[in-house]
Amino acid sequence: MSDQIPPQQPPFTNVPYSEVPNAGPVVPPQQPGYPPQQAGYPPQQPGYPPPQQPGYLPPAGYPPQGAYPPQAAAPSTGMSENSAAALSYVTIIPAIIFLVLEPYNKMPLVRFHSIQCLLLAGVSVILQIGLTILSIFLHFIPMLGIVVTALFSILHLVVFVGIFIAWLMAIIKASKGEWYKLPIIGDQALKMARGQ
Repeated sequence: MSDQIPPQQPPFTNVPYSEVPNAGPVVPPQQPGYPPQQAGYPPQQPGYPPPQQPGYLPPAGYPPQGAYPPQAAAPSTGMSENSAAALSYVTIIPAIIFLVLEPYNKMPLVRFHSIQCLLLAGVSVILQIGLTILSIFLHFIPMLGIVVTALFSILHLVVFVGIFIAWLMAIIKASKGEWYKLPIIGDQALKMARGQ
C-alpha cells in the first residue's frame, strides 16, 4: 500500500466562507458553454439554456421566449371500436351502457356485439332455469330421482361449459373486429343491430 498521509482539513467552523479572513470573493465555478459569472447574479443551473438576450436563438428543442407548446388535441371517444365490442361481453352492464352512450351506439359492430351479449345472457338464464325446474319435477319420480338428479347435474355443467365457450369465442372475435354470429341468436342480434 502507500504510506502517504492524506492532507489535513481545517477544523469545521460555523463561520460562512465569505467571512473567513483571506478567503477572497465567492465566485461560483465556471460551467462550459456559459458566459462567465459576475458577482451578484445567481449561478446557472446545468441543463437549462442561458437567458435570452437580443439576437440570441435558443438551442434546438427549446421554444422561443414567450412561445408555448401547442395544446394537445381533444380526446377521442377513448376506446376503439374493437375493444368496445369485446368489452360489451363482460357482464350485461357494459352492453347496456354501449347501447345507450352516444359514440358507441352509432358504431354497428359495438351495437351488434352488445345486443348479442344481451341475447346470450337471456338464453343462458332461460336454459339454466328451465333445466332446474325440469330436474325438480323429475326428481320426485320414484326410483328415478337419484339418477335424474345426477344426469341433470351433468347436463347443467355441459350447458354452462357450452355457454362459456360461446362467450369466450365471441369476446375473441369481437376484439379482432369480426362479426361473429353465435348459432340461433346471432342472426337475431344482426337484425336488431341493423334496426330491422
